[in-house]
Amino acid sequence: MTGKELLAASDLNIIITAIIIGTFARIVTLKEDFRQYPSYPNGYLIHLITGFVAASLGAVALPALMSKNFVAVTFLTLAIQQFRDVRKMEKESLTDLEETEFTYRGKAYIDGISKTFEARNYFSLVVALVTSITIQIEPVNGWAGTIIGIAVGLVVLFLLVRISKGKTIGDIAQVKPGKVEVIGSELFVDGMYISNQLGSDRAQKLFKEEGMAVVIYPNENYYRINLDNFGQRQAAVFEATRSLGVKRYHFTRKDFENGRVVVALVPIKKDMDALIEVIKKCPLLESIKKSQSVMKTNLGGKQ
Repeated sequence: MTGKELLAASDLNIIITAIIIGTFARIVTLKEDFRQYPSYPNGYLIHLITGFVAASLGAVALPALMSKNFVAVTFLTLAIQQFRDVRKMEKESLTDLEETEFTYRGKAYIDGISKTFEARNYFSLVVALVTSITIQIEPVNGWAGTIIGIAVGLVVLFLLVRISKGKTIGDIAQVKPGKVEVIGSELFVDGMYISNQLGSDRAQKLFKEEGMAVVIYPNENYYRINLDNFGQRQAAVFEATRSLGVKRYHFTRKDFENGRVVVALVPIKKDMDALIEVIKKCPLLESIKKSQSVMKTNLGGKQ
């Protein structure tokens, strides 16, 4: 290679720094929480590699433009397709695993998870791109300019995380323990009818001795739109059974009169505090979110 084909030291510094910060952005957002997803270590490796690729694309975009290498910039369009494939991969993988779980996640929950993984790859790309641009235009040369670029990249990461952070059931409702009652073959929680599937003496004894239930009370009446959705209730049941296990039964029912939602089950690990915490931290699905300000518009008025 001739000297003109080699990257200048300043460009190489910009690219490497931007890649590191962009990849760090993916590491920060790829954390295993109480849901224990993605799985460790293979799930981590897949998403860290795609995050590295995203950061690399964001890092080289500006140097490629400045060197008039417009062909290299077209790889950004390929990145979009790559990230969409990540969403597709996650959706197919989680759908295939549905039959192996204690209970189904549900299509709405799977769709939300797959979109989240796609979006977080854009975090890496945007953070790397902003870091690269900042170092390039910063009048301060040397390490001082690099440090300023890193700081700006981290601020952008913080803002992206804050903006994209979704709400949970605990943000819109109170979750309290429910009193389990078995009358004949029927199950009640806080006086609310749940099921008549406890036909055998063994089933009745099992739920009386080991059954648990929580009742979700919406903070505002319009939050019932979110909590009444079957996909949202299915997600709550899934998180409960995934975290505590389930021996035999799991139910979810809603009260049409006051909007209460009940989650009842016979868990492997009997821990009421853990069950309440899991339900509170269950994310609200994007597919069922409603803006109260938009709903206040006069939809029936004159156009």
